Amino acid sequence: MNAARTALIAWTSSALACAPPPTPDSSVLEGVAAGSPEALVESALMPAVTVRGEPVARSSLADRMAELGVPGVSVAVLVDGEIAWARGYGLADVESGRSVTPNTLFQAASISKPVAALAALRLVESGRADLDGDVNAYLTSWRVPDNAFTVQAPVTLRGLLTHRAGLTVWGFPGYGPDEEAPDGPGVLDGHGNTDPVRVYKVPGESWRYSGGGYTVMQQLVADVHGKPFATVMREEVLDPIGMLRSTYEQPIPPERRDDIATGYRPNGDRVPSGWHTYPEQAAAGLWTTPSELALYAREMQRAWKGESTRVLGEALAREMLTPDADDWGLGPAISEDGERFRHGGSNQGFRCTFAAYIDGDDGVFVMTNSDSGSELASEIAITVAHAYGWSGPRAEERVPGEEGTERE
Repeated sequence: MNAARTALIAWTSSALACAPPPTPDSSVLEGVAAGSPEALVESALMPAVTVRGEPVARSSLADRMAELGVPGVSVAVLVDGEIAWARGYGLADVESGRSVTPNTLFQAASISKPVAALAALRLVESGRADLDGDVNAYLTSWRVPDNAFTVQAPVTLRGLLTHRAGLTVWGFPGYGPDEEAPDGPGVLDGHGNTDPVRVYKVPGESWRYSGGGYTVMQQLVADVHGKPFATVMREEVLDPIGMLRSTYEQPIPPERRDDIATGYRPNGDRVPSGWHTYPEQAAAGLWTTPSELALYAREMQRAWKGESTRVLGEALAREMLTPDADDWGLGPAISEDGERFRHGGSNQGFRCTFAAYIDGDDGVFVMTNSDSGSELASEIAITVAHAYGWSGPRAEERVPGEEGTERE
């Protein structure tokens, strides 16, 4: 058995598990009230998929972490506009035995996008950029190459933020310790480990997820401000919201590595050097915690209600959280029922998710340090929503006999 997996199983066995309890909630951690939402997460986790007409099988968090090979997970829950609880479980670093705390930084992966979108929207609100204007009017260090598609329609900020700009490159693998990472224009011209970002269909014609589009937005923000993107995000978004531990710096400076999660692959192997570097900062470069993601969501909820203008005014915040035909806002995805804004994330060694109410003040935020963490993050979010009686996220219901009804 892999050494990391052995250490993980040993930890979960000693830290969370106990003798078979008469009821699921009797095995909760010390200090957690039986039957509380925390207790349900820790000892009665719901599955991401249920089968119609069959009992819902619940599991302890410890068991699921061991089954999936997820060393560590961090959770924060927003209730009535305040962080009701935030907890870390398992190991931030298997080799050293360092535990996850609520302050442990994880890579947010694609959750970087809806937070980064705020920098572009602030330019729109201040009149320094047009949401529906040609982005080449604002780009100075790089330009979207013209072609037969851009003649028909320009690439706009709205298109970049909603993934309707017709641009290539959906995601980025990041750079390991022995790989040289290009700068933003280098990424856009394909000088790194991905293809050039180019318009491949008429902008605005249809939806296609594009991290490349967010890298164009990153360059626009940096060009207009005349500052590095990470600096702009610190000054314009993170500090005003109160996300003081969060950073878009890539690579993250050594002095910021006081409590950082190490990423792990599906087989339990450590990601070389612990994590990858992402010069595609807006698309994948945010280091943060679930609690600070909750502050982002709370700020958007307050702006939507007209209760805060620290980052965005009410009108643009409402436009940001209004779904288009593809259930996408200006940055975040919108749930099919139109009630929640949400996003997931997938970087090398990290998986995460969040969902928060638009016309409300609740939300759930989950981050893991494993390529196998997506299923666990979904199960935690579903369990939290169920515990509080929210309308979602909900488990996917399948009919008996359908493929994928067995938990693997």
